[in-house]
Amino acid sequence: MARAGSGSPRLDFRSDTRTVPDARMRAAMAGAQVGDDVYGDDPTVAVLEERVAELLGTEAALLTPTSTMANLLAPLAAFGPPGSPAPRLIVGADTHMAFLESRGLRRFGGVELLPVEQRPDGLPDLDVLTALLSTGAGPPTVVCLENTSMMRSGNALDAAATRAVAALAHRYGAHFHLDGARLANAAVALGVRPAELAEPADSVAFSVSKGLGAPVGGLLCGSGEYVARARELRGWLGGSMHQAGVVAAPALLALGRLPDLAADHETAAALACGLESVPGVELMRPPRPTNMVMARLAGLTPDECAARLAGHGVLVLPLPNGYVRFVTHRAHDMIGVREAVSALAAVAATVPAARLTTDGDLPGRGLSMTCMEEA
Repeated sequence: MARAGSGSPRLDFRSDTRTVPDARMRAAMAGAQVGDDVYGDDPTVAVLEERVAELLGTEAALLTPTSTMANLLAPLAAFGPPGSPAPRLIVGADTHMAFLESRGLRRFGGVELLPVEQRPDGLPDLDVLTALLSTGAGPPTVVCLENTSMMRSGNALDAAATRAVAALAHRYGAHFHLDGARLANAAVALGVRPAELAEPADSVAFSVSKGLGAPVGGLLCGSGEYVARARELRGWLGGSMHQAGVVAAPALLALGRLPDLAADHETAAALACGLESVPGVELMRPPRPTNMVMARLAGLTPDECAARLAGHGVLVLPLPNGYVRFVTHRAHDMIGVREAVSALAAVAATVPAARLTTDGDLPGRGLSMTCMEEA
């Protein structure tokens, strides 16, 4: 039996982290100028941090091994020096931080998470957010917004939406953190500079290893004082790297590919159009789509659908909201799109007609990301 990751890259739609470094990136890694980032003298890391800070309009940036670490550092560096009391974190219930990162935030950061229901576009419910912020004295608070919104099929939130959440957080003295792992996708989809979307935030996590295609890396951005606190905390967590220029060099190339994300969005749009033509398939249609397509097939659970697609060589991610997720990136093309559509059509053909016409009771309907967190 083939391993899960051994199929064609063209048909692996599980995540945009599935990209691999191309020849230019490998050459950049081999030829990178390096120092020791623990001592602050790796020149390639310095350039990367400067360029990302400039891209997002912040004073400084800090390279971290992953965006997950950037999001762990974000609330811990928000208030006072390292060792200060941990804040509470108000975050959308269906976000990456609430679902996949919550245990680390609780265990290693002592952070109290307060999940908030989200609107269909991914924006937190502002009335609930106001109620939580206005509860009076308590631990310092961090409010987080995710852009793009992963569980809303990668919907891009515009600057007005970001400013609305930021203004509410700042009204009550909270730190506003933007989980912008795919902020580059949002900026391209909206036709704005990333700095415009990041401007209201006190801190921003930014990934270079998703659609931008670097092999590894995230950056935490903010004021110079904030990033200095985060840098010390990064060392405590074991996130300091020595000759990290070999990681920063391909990331610098990745930044130059930001406009190319538009092609990924076009591929996703073509995929959505094709999948929607398959009988029994329902898509989640976000207001401002990017590089994600979420589909569900009546009569099959997400796990069943993903397993049957894998039998046709197409890899997708099953989710606890009843959908499977396709994410497009630079390894995908129209041939792969057609093959993926054909594979789902073949799967649909194996489902009895009575199950395909089931309406309103699809497997997984109504499940939240927190269901899987405790499983």
